Amino acid sequence: MKNNVILGLAIVSMLFSCSSDDTSDIILDNNNGNNNPDNSCTTITAAQYTTDLELEANTCYVINGPVIMAAGTNLIIHEGVTIYAEATGADVYIAISQGAKIRANGTLNNPIVLTSNAASPSAGDWGGLIILGKAPINSVTGTATSTSEIASLPYGGNISNDSSGTIRYMRVEYSGGAADGQSENNGFSFYGVGSGTVVEYIQAFEGKDDGVEFFGGTVNVNYVSVINAQDDSIDWTEGYTGTITNAYVLHGNEHDKGIEADGFNTDFSNAGGYYSKPTVNNLTIIGLGTATDPGSEAIRLRAGTQGIFNNVLIQGYGEGFDLDGDLGDNPTGNGVVNGDLKVSNITFVDVTLTMKNDTEVIFTEADFISGVGNGTGTDYTTWGAGWTIE
Repeated sequence: MKNNVILGLAIVSMLFSCSSDDTSDIILDNNNGNNNPDNSCTTITAAQYTTDLELEANTCYVINGPVIMAAGTNLIIHEGVTIYAEATGADVYIAISQGAKIRANGTLNNPIVLTSNAASPSAGDWGGLIILGKAPINSVTGTATSTSEIASLPYGGNISNDSSGTIRYMRVEYSGGAADGQSENNGFSFYGVGSGTVVEYIQAFEGKDDGVEFFGGTVNVNYVSVINAQDDSIDWTEGYTGTITNAYVLHGNEHDKGIEADGFNTDFSNAGGYYSKPTVNNLTIIGLGTATDPGSEAIRLRAGTQGIFNNVLIQGYGEGFDLDGDLGDNPTGNGVVNGDLKVSNITFVDVTLTMKNDTEVIFTEADFISGVGNGTGTDYTTWGAGWTIE
């Protein structure tokens, strides 16, 4: 999911403003306690909202099209809210525009759930959650913006500490509806999201495309679980430079990479002239095993990406790290030589080839990886208990 495509979805062009700027905030309340989307959940109108939208605790809602929060508004989601999406694919999603904020505060015992309303839900039933901020992206320069694949909304800028709000204890299920062969939703899409945004305890479950994708930006994400993503579980591009701490990836029968990392969007440009360089601390990636899936790759690093990996556990892959690049615009190997791309303290279990170098730059595995056998990964059994599912 790398192309910056202006989709112009027809349904978006027909969106209407649900209220004028001088009206009071909208509070949707359903206190009957019955979380049955076919029966008694409150419908959230597909619209561009120009005032705050507040969803009451322990209440269920249904969305049947794009719900877009305009600049200056807040989407407030209290603990225990379940949002059921009509299972019609890419045109059902929630988007937080530049200048808007999401204030989603679930709890360990009462998480927020965004899921499909299908009787037998499956990956790709609906879109997902899209957050758009004003933090730097390398596909443009200065205060210029790019355009999101889904919804054609602007993102990017020069405010590194921009805030798009708070997300805590949220699970996104059965996302990834595709608009076309080039543009699919992810569970969580972070477009130019800044470090002032708080994101912790999130799970993407059974998505058709990527679980979590970062399109540039500086946002830090703590405690992220991705289960059974059918494309890449964690993906970054366009100069992402945040920190990911405590990440757990579990692959199902249909999957691509545990992490796919691009330094810039090769289908667009590297106008900013720099590369993605996140820090990843406490990472566990569990595959299907080499006997079942001998050609699998846990982590692919390409298009000049840099990155610092600390405390990693990789289990059950044909390849641990696959580094792709060249001596020109995609200098992934230079990152290894310069110390900008490296792995410290890692354990490989049932991994056939720990590193593959396809970068045209000569380096040894010792130049890239240190502390083999010392990695423990993340303690998912502790922090993932009670609010995640497998």
